[in-house]
Amino acid sequence: MQLQRHPANPILTTVRYHDWEDRTCFNAAAVYEEGLFHLVYRAQGTADNVSRLGYAVSTDGVHFSRLDRPVLVPENEYERWGVEDPRITRLGDRYYMLYTAYSAHGTRVSLASSRNLLTWRREGIVLPDEDNKDAALFPDKIGGRYAMLHRRPPDIWLAWSDDLLHWTDHQVIMRPRPGMWDETRVGAGGPPIRTEHGWLLTYHGYNRDHVYCLGLALLDLEDPTVVISRAEEPVLVPTEPWERAGDVPNVVFTCGSVVVGDEVYVYYGAADMRIALATARLRDLLQAL
Repeated sequence: MQLQRHPANPILTTVRYHDWEDRTCFNAAAVYEEGLFHLVYRAQGTADNVSRLGYAVSTDGVHFSRLDRPVLVPENEYERWGVEDPRITRLGDRYYMLYTAYSAHGTRVSLASSRNLLTWRREGIVLPDEDNKDAALFPDKIGGRYAMLHRRPPDIWLAWSDDLLHWTDHQVIMRPRPGMWDETRVGAGGPPIRTEHGWLLTYHGYNRDHVYCLGLALLDLEDPTVVISRAEEPVLVPTEPWERAGDVPNVVFTCGSVVVGDEVYVYYGAADMRIALATARLRDLLQAL
């Protein structure tokens, strides 16, 4: 089972007259509501190489209009070198975005909230005093608590919270697999997708040659520390020239997917330079697991 690349790829690239995104444009969070596809994506400018977050919107999921200015820019000492790799989850009447704050302090998982995806309020660093990233919130409470995936290298971890700010009961749920495509390090993609069979997780992994691919796993609905199934083969491998050559070569990396009907739209960063789209039927992905 392989995700199918859209023929219009890459669907978002740099904008030479936007000084904050004239170098790279990649790794997008994705939201679909009321007929609109929303992306909040990471971008860098040539002048300072600092990551900022931009916004784009589409009616078909392929052709996007974007704002001229970013919606989140570095504002404190923990973000001095950038705000990176957003993952967005709708909980109640708010959107919650986990992102990586990058500075001389290292990488810190941080949280912001919004009602409209355009203006964001910082809620704070949620995993203080440790280098961490690849964090994504589950879209529902489980057993009355919030759940979050994150990465303590080289593994994917799960943690629990009552308030979205203080996280406890950390537990490893997925590790690299020796001799396989994800043998060196793994990390969560976007927020898991609820299905009747379990939480569908798209994740990234790489091997000793640093080739980043995308894989699938299915987590138990009631206890997502239980991995029901994990596909042996990746569902997306960097093969296109624009996936193999770029700021970081040989990379496909997702921060968000949406489901429209039975179609899953997986938005992914290609070679840390541009944004592309791959799709599959939800039932086919589940069948692969």
